[in-house]
Amino acid sequence: MITATVKQLKDELKHKEKEDLIELCLSMAKFKKDTKELLTYLLFEAHDEESYISGVKAEITEDFMDMNTSSVYYVKKSARKILRNTKKYIRYSKQKRTEVELLLHYCSELDESGFVNKSIPLKNLYLRQIQIIRKSINALHADLQHDYELELEGLLH
Repeated sequence: MITATVKQLKDELKHKEKEDLIELCLSMAKFKKDTKELLTYLLFEAHDEESYISGVKAEITEDFMDMNTSSVYYVKKSARKILRNTKKYIRYSKQKRTEVELLLHYCSELDESGFVNKSIPLKNLYLRQIQIIRKSINALHADLQHDYELELEGLLH
């Protein structure tokens, strides 16, 4: 099967009735969890970004608390998994401010875990996220830039 382009899909969706569109969305949501999560964000959480951010932050904190810390190997695997989920939530939002806040929280939690300085790969992961945060901060409004820069400097000690 050849996949249609986004333009082709957009043109075809313009000709569908409301009920058909609802059925298409629901059938897509049944196939993949990510699609269902994106649809949930768009329908229920996109209008209140603050509560979305706080909910994701709570999930990140909970994931770090549940992390297997019996060895550095498991900590690395868990940290990468938490980062993958965080990036997924950032993709749903598409807002730089959300990206900065969630990555700052992720780095803060990773730093608090105490494993950043015990593993070179974890330290590199941490530093890469700091670079991404810096880049995203530069895309924000000047007032927000200053606030987030201060928070970022706090992470770097």
